[in-house]
Amino acid sequence: MDAGSGLAGVHVPGLSQERIVRIERDILSKNDAYAHENRMRFARNGTFALNFVSSPGSGKTTLLCRTIAELKDRLPIAVIEGDQQTSTDAERIRATGVKAVQVNTGKGCHLDAHMVGHAFDDLPNEQNGLLFIENVGNLVCPAAFDLGEAHKVVVLSVTEGEDKPLKYPDMFAAADLMLLNKCDLLPYVEFDVAACMAAALRVNPRLQILTVSAKTGEGLAAFYAWIDARAAVARSARPSPT
Repeated sequence: MDAGSGLAGVHVPGLSQERIVRIERDILSKNDAYAHENRMRFARNGTFALNFVSSPGSGKTTLLCRTIAELKDRLPIAVIEGDQQTSTDAERIRATGVKAVQVNTGKGCHLDAHMVGHAFDDLPNEQNGLLFIENVGNLVCPAAFDLGEAHKVVVLSVTEGEDKPLKYPDMFAAADLMLLNKCDLLPYVEFDVAACMAAALRVNPRLQILTVSAKTGEGLAAFYAWIDARAAVARSARPSPT
């Protein structure tokens, strides 16, 4: 991550900008080492991990619950659920019948790779499964932290501004897929879908975009096909057991 996109630029009494940059680089370096360990563990297990990121209220927990309900008979699924406080979302996930581990970050605004590694220890050791990591609702901090996932999936709802990709470019630049959620509400809100997609692609020309509704199921078949295709690619590159 560019040092200017995180702590650098903030002012902390008693700390120079150079010192702040060094601290940030040290934090990210340690995180990247843990992320590498996670990625190797996922590969050995055949686990396809997706890191879901969004602002609060995008509907990503509802989206995950529907996705799990519709895919759980096809493959093993588990969830690492990140929130600052409470286990509300993890309880909603568990109600679908899959294992979920809650990680509360307290004042922290994101999950890190060390947290994810510990949470993965508490999940069933099932081969060739799907792991959803639901990050803390925040479009800033999670962009900088690799968790060892195969892909970041950013969820944006039509109840938010279509300029979000330009306001929070690091997150959209880090993602491989954008799910534009709550499309069932488009007749009732002022939201320019074309402008939103153009903004996202301006930040990240390689970003794939799907318009979906967790409520009606619109667009979810395309999302599931994306998961299947990407998981197949990841598993074909899986190192042979020695």
